[in-house]
Amino acid sequence: METFSDPKELVENPHYAGQRDHSLRRLDLEAMDAPIKEIIRSFAKLSYCFTLQCCYGHFLYAGQENPHNLEPLPVLDSFTTIEYRIAYVAICVENSHLGNELLGRLGELPALDPGYIQFGCGEWFWKRQVNSYALQVEPQRFKQRDTCLVAYKEALHLEKIKQSFFIQLEQLIQDACSAQT
Repeated sequence: METFSDPKELVENPHYAGQRDHSLRRLDLEAMDAPIKEIIRSFAKLSYCFTLQCCYGHFLYAGQENPHNLEPLPVLDSFTTIEYRIAYVAICVENSHLGNELLGRLGELPALDPGYIQFGCGEWFWKRQVNSYALQVEPQRFKQRDTCLVAYKEALHLEKIKQSFFIQLEQLIQDACSAQT
């Protein structure tokens, strides 16, 4: 998220319904990282938001160069440098009461670990789609980047935070789906 900023206020978007329909028709769950498919499927059930992009986040290191690696970090030398590719979910939110409520709940997720979870706007997304927001798991000092190099110990922390983040996000979205029905 090279142009990540604080969350913006929702604006009127008379094209929201058509944009949501178009996005849902293009939604390909099979192309997504397996650990977050259910989260994205649940987002699609909510009438007041839709996903734009997502990634579970990936760790690359010597011997593991697969950019879609989903394996847990193995025991490595504590001096090993790990390339971390950002975990995130970018969504578009309807300017409505329910949309505002969702933004409020999403905005609470960084409290899990403010040094590693951010909620805001990716300017690149906003220019293409107003009312777009992103939640990302990334060291605060690298929040403007899609990838970063971290020490092994920090990578272990990122892995733990990423798992907690997606568990909390899934629960939040499941609760929203239950409230909608």
